[in-house]
Amino acid sequence: MNDTLDKIPQRSRLRMFLDSDIYYAFRRSPVAVVSTVVVSILILAAVFAPLIAPTNPFNPATLNLMNGFTGPMAPNAFTGESFLLGTDDQGRDVFSTILYGMRVSLFVGVAAVLFAMVLGITLGLVSGYVGGWTETIIMRVADVQLTFPSILIAMLIFGIAKGVTPVEYRDQMAIWVLILAIGLSDWVQFARVVRGATLVEKRKEYVEAARLIGRTPCAIMLRHILPNVLSPVLVIATISLALAIIAEATLSFLGVGAPATQPSLGTLIRIGQGYLFSGEWWILLFPALTLLTLALSVNLLGDWLRDALNPRLR
Repeated sequence: MNDTLDKIPQRSRLRMFLDSDIYYAFRRSPVAVVSTVVVSILILAAVFAPLIAPTNPFNPATLNLMNGFTGPMAPNAFTGESFLLGTDDQGRDVFSTILYGMRVSLFVGVAAVLFAMVLGITLGLVSGYVGGWTETIIMRVADVQLTFPSILIAMLIFGIAKGVTPVEYRDQMAIWVLILAIGLSDWVQFARVVRGATLVEKRKEYVEAARLIGRTPCAIMLRHILPNVLSPVLVIATISLALAIIAEATLSFLGVGAPATQPSLGTLIRIGQGYLFSGEWWILLFPALTLLTLALSVNLLGDWLRDALNPRLR
């Protein structure tokens, strides 16, 4: 009998994925395919920016102020150099600044979502499983936070954190403070969803069996309940990534985000906005289009993932 079972070919994980309903739905959704391709291209372009960008726009040694305000694909009147997307007021190549700025935006967005996800999942599991006053306190804090716009909460947290940071370290810590501010303003959605799923899962037979064999509450939450509540968390994380990127761009546009030494897409848009009505439209247009494309693609991918993982829509 064992020899017969050994002869049965075992499907690989890749084959199981290719035969799954998720991959079938993905292939039949042009929006999901195009969004995935666009997001992948933008992420790869940001990761390999030092290899793709013609210059390092934030290295003062490579800048030439004579190249300032050069239009896209137009030769500079003084140096004769031309640039694909033009240059800004300091002579920096706009294409290079977009690649490097996108690295900052993606890093802040991904790190903030991971922080919010870990915090929200932890508080959601504890409140849903433990219950009592612990659940009441956590959920009341979440309800109070939901009454305020997340961008205002992020600005408040950013201001407080930056205020307690020593002056000489503010520029160095600005990115991490930005991640902390966005993450603390976005944990509520994760906590509420995980709490609701935990309330359902903890009443099931496999959780009762784990209690009977002596599993600790921490082990039950992490090894038994957590794997069964990750599907909606994945959807929220994907959508939250687009919102975190927009929040970072909003804060940087308002001047309370990424420092000038590490500009993000929001910082580039703020710089370009000052020259929009003087005729240098490309300084604003191309970073804004990149931010719009990135946020829209991630959002569309999250919407598709939400529908694909919803059993009621299958």
